[in-house]
Amino acid sequence: MTYPADNRLRARNDMAWAIAVGGIGIVLFASLLLFAWHFASTLFLLFAGMLLGVGLNAMTTLLGRLVNLPHALRLAIVCLALAGVLSGIVFLGGTTIAQQATVLSDTIKSQLGGVKKFLEEHGVDTSYLDFTNAAGAAAPAGSAATTTAPVATPSHNLPSAGALASSGGAIVSQTLKVLLGTVSVVGNFFIVMFLGLAFAAQPSVYRTGLLFLAPAKYRGEATVIVDRIGETLERWLIAQMITMAAVFLVTWIGLAVIGIPSSFILGIQAGLLAFIPTVGAILGGLIVVLASLATGWIAALSAFVLFLGVHALESYVLTPIIQRQALDIPPATLFAFQILLGVVFGIWGLALALPLMAIAKVMIDHFKAEDGAAAQAA
Repeated sequence: MTYPADNRLRARNDMAWAIAVGGIGIVLFASLLLFAWHFASTLFLLFAGMLLGVGLNAMTTLLGRLVNLPHALRLAIVCLALAGVLSGIVFLGGTTIAQQATVLSDTIKSQLGGVKKFLEEHGVDTSYLDFTNAAGAAAPAGSAATTTAPVATPSHNLPSAGALASSGGAIVSQTLKVLLGTVSVVGNFFIVMFLGLAFAAQPSVYRTGLLFLAPAKYRGEATVIVDRIGETLERWLIAQMITMAAVFLVTWIGLAVIGIPSSFILGIQAGLLAFIPTVGAILGGLIVVLASLATGWIAALSAFVLFLGVHALESYVLTPIIQRQALDIPPATLFAFQILLGVVFGIWGLALALPLMAIAKVMIDHFKAEDGAAAQAA
């Protein structure tokens, strides 16, 4: 026979236990968020390597449908084919890419300087914009600044030791920044390549290790979720590569027909930016139109029409046909998620917003289907 005092004591113990468990859960969740915030760039780098591994594994699986070879040999064939394509692009078009990249950079700077000058002439404050080189290049010769400025008398005095030390320190500092930036970019590239190859070489090992982290009673459910995420990412990556190649070819050929000088490099950047939905297309279109202004208004208008055609091809033909079985995310939701991750985490968040959202969507759909099945059973 239980007494009311015992029931009250048991209720208090249950409440204290629930509060303790809830508090521990909140602390762990806050610690996880803090960890993700401080090491966001590293986590995004690891996720990019995982995506590369998923893509290589998807291409290896597709090759397995054509030839009956071991997984390692098929992966080697895929890697050699990709390396051959990239090497061919570099060796055959390396000089063209370098020349057109230089011309495009000078053109963009000149156009930005012209835009700033136009805004200043119409009373718009552009002091927050720093286009020093561009503005200087776009400044008309014989302006008031150049005609009224006093001509400095050349000095033949040697610079002091302090001036030399300051100049040397500035040169060393800028050189170190460039070297560190280059090392960081190259290092990140090789880290992603190594992780991608490691994941693609033994996907079952990493899948088993990931599932081992789940509790035993939830391992079957975790297996279903992980397999669905892998299949979704594989279909999306294959579709995305086809879309990027189509955007590159159409943009390159179209701009070459119009007569834009840097058509090849503009096609490359349009194809690469197609990896980022919505935002990438807008950025690519702005760069194309801005670069086409140097050729004339007719060329710029033609390039804008071409951009609209490429965007329509990507949004209304390629994406619905190729990616309809991979992802089905409303454009407004995707755009909002991209902006959020881009503002919080920068270029990494902007570039990887779609695969992250695809993973979240797979998990939400799985739990919604389970809740629906449970409700029907009840």
